[in-house]
Amino acid sequence: MADSFEIREAVAEDAAAIQAVARASWHTAYDDLLGEDTVTEYVNAWFDPEKVVADDVEPADRDLFVAEGADEVIGFAETTLDGDETAVLYRIYVAPDAHGDGVGTALLERAEAAAAERGRTRLRLSVVAPNEDAVAFYEARGFERVDTVRDDEFDCNRYQYEKRIAA
Repeated sequence: MADSFEIREAVAEDAAAIQAVARASWHTAYDDLLGEDTVTEYVNAWFDPEKVVADDVEPADRDLFVAEGADEVIGFAETTLDGDETAVLYRIYVAPDAHGDGVGTALLERAEAAAAERGRTRLRLSVVAPNEDAVAFYEARGFERVDTVRDDEFDCNRYQYEKRIAA
């Protein structure tokens, strides 16, 4: 799907496309863990386009990037600031049919660069342990597991990862 793509800052008009990518990604990754109806409820609540604009596009302490290919959004990544030295990779999702095309890596690299531009030296993230594809993705890109915590909402463990980045 993603023969070529570009990474750019998200704008309000991307919100519905961001929700569509989240919906496809979440159903692929989490239907077996949470159930299809529960995934739909989470996506509808967390990625409502108005909420995306207000909570993710507009705030100054967040960076939200989209990957666009063939005039459509095929992935997105979001970081938020946490203290003076750390940024948190809050979200990163790629449309399932663009997996393996380098979209996730490019989004991650842009998110790391944005965090470094803001003077951060560490990037943290959290991933549900049963999402083995995501675990492998982050570990292959230099993230180290620093903790395991219980996620009662999803009834599974969640891994905490961290990576040093150049500021």
